[in-house]
Amino acid sequence: MRVLAIDTALEACAAALLDTTRGALLASVSLPMTRGHAEALMPVIETVMRDSGLAFSDLDRIAVTTGPGSFTGLRVGIAAARGIGLAAGKPVVGLTTLAALAAPLIAANDRLPVTAAIDARHEHVYVQIFGPAGRTVLSARIIPVADAVRAASAMGMMRLIGSGAGLMAAAWPPAPALHAVDDRRAADIDWVARLGAAADPKQSAPKPFYLRAPDAQPQDAAQLPRR
Repeated sequence: MRVLAIDTALEACAAALLDTTRGALLASVSLPMTRGHAEALMPVIETVMRDSGLAFSDLDRIAVTTGPGSFTGLRVGIAAARGIGLAAGKPVVGLTTLAALAAPLIAANDRLPVTAAIDARHEHVYVQIFGPAGRTVLSARIIPVADAVRAASAMGMMRLIGSGAGLMAAAWPPAPALHAVDDRRAADIDWVARLGAAADPKQSAPKPFYLRAPDAQPQDAAQLPRR
C-alpha cells in the first residue's frame, strides 16, 4: 500500500510517502513552523511526490491529521488531502494528533502507559491517556493541566509526549516517577503514514477534531444592521 501522509495540525508542515509493500518510507519532508502552513504545504507535497518518483494516481490512500490543533492548520491539511483524494479517486483517512504523538512510544514499549498532551493555552491541555497495549484509558478531551496530571499520575510510572508534556511535568507530584518527557511540537510524519496505512476508511473520516470552539468569536456589535 502506498500512503501519502499530510500533517499541518500543530507546529510543522509535513508530508511523507510510505510504501508498506516495500516496507520503506520513500520520501519525507517536515518543516517546523507555527504559521504559513497554507503557503508551504503544496510545495512540501510536490517535493515528496517528486522524490518518491510516484504520481498521485499511484497512491492507494491519503492520510491526514485531524486535530486537535491549530484551527487554521487543520483546515489547510484536510482540504489538501480531500482535494488530492477527489482528484485522484483515492480514499482519505483522518488520524488524531494525540494518537500520532503517542504511536512511537507505544511501539517502542507497549507495557508502560503514555499520555499525549498538547498545550491548549490558558493552563489547559488536549490530552489522551493510553494504557498497556495502546488501549485508551482516558479519551481525548481538553482539561486543566492539574486535572490531566491527576489522571495520568494515578496510573503510576508515566511517559509524557507533546507540547503539553512540559506543562504536566512541571506540575507532576514527587511520586510516581516520570519515565520520560518528550515535549515535541508536532507528530512524527512517518508515524502518521504508518497509522494511515492501518486505519479503516469507514471508521476514520477526515473531519476536523477540534475538542473546543475557536477563541475568536464573531461579535454582535460588529455586525452591520440589516435594512
